[in-house]
Amino acid sequence: MTSLRKAMLRPGLLAAAALAPFATARAQDQITFVSQGGAYQQAQTVAILDPAAKTLGIRINQDSAPDAWPLVRTQAGTGKPTWDVIDTPTQDCLRGGKAGFIEPLDFSKIPNAATIPSAYKTPYSVPYEFYSSVLAYSTERYGKNPPRSWVDFWDVKRFPGARALRNHPFATLEAALMADGVAPDKLYPLDVDRAFKKLEEIKPAIVVWWTSGGQSAQLLQSGEVDMEMAWNGRVTAVVEAGAPVDYTFNQGILQSTSLCILKNAPNAATAIRFVNEAISPKLQAALPLQIPYGPGNPTAFDTGVITASLAAKLPSAPDNAAKQALLSAEWWTSEAGDATLRRWADFVQRK
Repeated sequence: MTSLRKAMLRPGLLAAAALAPFATARAQDQITFVSQGGAYQQAQTVAILDPAAKTLGIRINQDSAPDAWPLVRTQAGTGKPTWDVIDTPTQDCLRGGKAGFIEPLDFSKIPNAATIPSAYKTPYSVPYEFYSSVLAYSTERYGKNPPRSWVDFWDVKRFPGARALRNHPFATLEAALMADGVAPDKLYPLDVDRAFKKLEEIKPAIVVWWTSGGQSAQLLQSGEVDMEMAWNGRVTAVVEAGAPVDYTFNQGILQSTSLCILKNAPNAATAIRFVNEAISPKLQAALPLQIPYGPGNPTAFDTGVITASLAAKLPSAPDNAAKQALLSAEWWTSEAGDATLRRWADFVQRK
């Protein structure tokens, strides 16, 4: 997902834009917010950050880091971080919490989190937005009988054609297990040996192991592949550009970025206030109007702001979420998850 947002905004310009309207705010009424740059950060500035700053009467300084985890470790290690709140994959929040880099959240001070399903939260984070790894395919190649599940993706006889998967175990192992008959709600703990065995079956049909969202989109746009796993936002952009492509949320792997607060954050109290406001139904509902990501707070769909036609394209809409597996940040930050990450490199490189 980070690759989807790799076009970074210059931190100085972001900070200047955030500072200007609130130059008179008191020093303690501010936070430094870190996100992943590009069109995504521009969208959340309009939908969430600027409205939150106005409502709370605070100043939001912005920075961007497509891969925040190394910097989180560095900042927290000093004991005097300059960042307050980060928007990062949920796994980073949980891993950082276990390592003592991220503050545990006091949910009594975050009332807007009460309506968020417990499976979406961790002791250190609240969900901010959702995306999904979905099965996308060429409508020209498959017509009225497209692949609808990972079983179909693995079936090279019924559905011949070139395929692509992400060069990363997140979601890829989950897809392999669903292709082998595991129900979406029974995936964890992952049977890693079974998943890699299933991946060996499809490996000869994989012409590209993609490494960025842009690459995955180009594979579909150009027709180089007939079906692939890709992030729903990237596929939506390809469809809207007129390419003969479609996708299904069935057996998608639902993933989130979350908000968490650095250990010893310089503006911790204000950071908590901001986190609560940022996940309010009203602001959450505004984000997909700017960029096609699903709200982290499902009650955003009850505000009337998100139309039915837009909700149908969002991975966290209740009807779509019900069809998918939720990626487990807890499992992927366990010892087993770490071992699987190491094993992946050997699998991909081996002929």
